[in-house]
Amino acid sequence: MYKFKNLLNPGGMIAILWIFLSLLPASGKTSETLEQQLLDGRSVIHLLEPQDREGKGYKLIYVVDAPLEIFWKFKTDFDNEFLLSNKLIHSHRLLSQKGNVVVTENRYANKPGAVFRWQTTVLPNRHLLKFILLNPQECGQKYHSGYIRLERLDQKTKVIQVAYFDFFGASFWVKYPYYGGMKHFLEYTANWEQQAILNLKERYQYQP
Repeated sequence: MYKFKNLLNPGGMIAILWIFLSLLPASGKTSETLEQQLLDGRSVIHLLEPQDREGKGYKLIYVVDAPLEIFWKFKTDFDNEFLLSNKLIHSHRLLSQKGNVVVTENRYANKPGAVFRWQTTVLPNRHLLKFILLNPQECGQKYHSGYIRLERLDQKTKVIQVAYFDFFGASFWVKYPYYGGMKHFLEYTANWEQQAILNLKERYQYQP
């Protein structure tokens, strides 16, 4: 009886919740093939572990209904206002662009008091964007970096985003399957981009 009562206190309930989340399957794992999920417009998420430091990571894969050349222009249009239609982004602005290195500044709904400054290196020949958070401590993180790679898929584009990060509660965040967790954040982002490019496709279609 004593042990049962201990499980009902806040510490015990947190322990039960943590055990439950640790037993959940990794996001994106189903009996369907990866290709079927992507062509149906759904995103696939794999959990990753950094090899050389502490923290967590993910690989997000999804497909957008736009040719590679058009979607590349969308992804490299850093001086824009359309990002504000994403409910998870409160503000966005371009700070600098020198050669293939771009610095932007964002505020996010889940941490509105923090200003995230991102440095992105643009590699057009590889359709690759490498990003790193320049001020992780100001954003409550130890580090955050990764890349986005675009691949041609007939008249569509496959997007592969990989990121590694570390902050207090990261282990819980990546496993939490509901609103506010990593799965919700990534799936919403992918869905938003899939719709946004449909609305903006004509803007980039005839640009050099």
